[in-house]
Amino acid sequence: MLSMFRKAIKDESGATAIEYGLIAALISVAAIAAFTTLGTKLSSSMTNTASKL
Repeated sequence: MLSMFRKAIKDESGATAIEYGLIAALISVAAIAAFTTLGTKLSSSMTNTASKL
């Protein structure tokens, strides 16, 4: 029984998957924030251009 707990503690495959998941989530959040900001600025620019035309 004790050896099973030692194996479970030493097993890092699950931790690696969780780390990759957290990295992917962080990249997704950053991309969403960047695209939202870019979309707002682009929309404002297009509205300004349309009003000048």
